[in-house]
Amino acid sequence: MHPLYQDAQLLVFDKPAGLLSVPGRLPENKESLALRVQAVFPDALIVHRLDMATSGLIVMARGAEAHRALSIAFAERRVAKAYVAVVAGQAEADTGEVDLPLIADWPNRPRQKVDHQIGKPSLTRYRVLSRESDRTRVQLEPVTGRSHQLRVHMMAIGHPILGDEFYAPEAARRLSPRLLLHAEHLSLPHPLSGDRLSFHAPAPF
Repeated sequence: MHPLYQDAQLLVFDKPAGLLSVPGRLPENKESLALRVQAVFPDALIVHRLDMATSGLIVMARGAEAHRALSIAFAERRVAKAYVAVVAGQAEADTGEVDLPLIADWPNRPRQKVDHQIGKPSLTRYRVLSRESDRTRVQLEPVTGRSHQLRVHMMAIGHPILGDEFYAPEAARRLSPRLLLHAEHLSLPHPLSGDRLSFHAPAPF
């Protein structure tokens, strides 16, 4: 894996769709971005993850101190992320928010679900980029970082992401051979200097 950016404290990659961020439990799921990177950069540590089906920007820390600093930045929401997605149907509003609490759907893991009683607060902002007859291209900003948040929120408002094998109905799944979700923008404080760094990786769809 060739980094888009590297220095002594951090690495930034454009993860392809279909590659796990970290190894899974099963032997057939050992192949991952983390293992590929650690073969070249042994001090690299995962700070956050992207779903296997999601492509785009992911940052790894180099060493324990950088990992701690970046983990705190994520926890304190000093990291800004923006995704591009193509969703089913025509979104009516040009901008909006989805504020629906999420929790793991335990009998159907790794799926998540909306639960107004015990779900964790989850907020996504969206902005329409373009519309076609049967789909809408949107920019998605996850204010919180719940598992599958963007996928569940888009499904919950009637616009599932095309190619989503977990949440899209069959008709929307068939419209794309892959999940049309890509982490396109990432902005964060450098773990040593604190200077703001911004990265961009255009969506491949």
